[in-house]
Amino acid sequence: MNILSLREELKSNAYPGRGIVIGRTPDGTHAVTAYFIMGRSENSRNRVFVTEGEGIRTQAYDPSKLTDPSLIIYAPVRVLGNKTIVTNGDQTDTIYDGMDHQMTFEQSLRNREFEPDAPNYTPRISGIMHIENGSFNYAMSILKSNHGDPSSCNRYTFAYQNPAAGEGHFIHTYQCDGNPLPSFEGEPKLVSIDNDMDAFTEMLWSSLNEDNKVSLFVRYIDIATGEYETKIINKNS
Repeated sequence: MNILSLREELKSNAYPGRGIVIGRTPDGTHAVTAYFIMGRSENSRNRVFVTEGEGIRTQAYDPSKLTDPSLIIYAPVRVLGNKTIVTNGDQTDTIYDGMDHQMTFEQSLRNREFEPDAPNYTPRISGIMHIENGSFNYAMSILKSNHGDPSSCNRYTFAYQNPAAGEGHFIHTYQCDGNPLPSFEGEPKLVSIDNDMDAFTEMLWSSLNEDNKVSLFVRYIDIATGEYETKIINKNS
């Protein structure tokens, strides 16, 4: 599999929707994750990321314009011990609670499906990062309708043990813009990661479609110590 340019993947797609990137820096020292949200409606665009504990939460930028919080207000990032959970919906809490009761990442998601937002049936994408004793591994999941048929849910989990330095994976909700929006297809895309957190963050934000981008979260975690640095960019600020 060829390593794709994350910059080009984003620049060439006006509406990938919500996206998760997880990987390792080229020098091998840091685990990296990024999560972005985009929106086409006023309700979806009326959001910001705010910190909450060791994670983040979405929040209405202008509460007076919030019409339906059900699928847009949630905690995309939560931390459970040495595990960092990143998702595009309230399944963050499902994974957190499941793993807190000794369930696996995959088991925790068994009772969840794609979002009930017909006709799009937006996939639920999730990631889990595990850092322990200087080792790092991660997994990604997508729960999606069967080619737009809501009577069937297709579940895919991709696990990456001891990921290679400089490599990461990118998964997003939609193949591209459309009506209805076509769900992501295939396995997560192999992409390159940058040692420089500032440069990586700037590249992601500047590559997202200017009209549709809403918020971006980036975290670099020191694999040796577990200490992390976070950057958040909100279009509404």
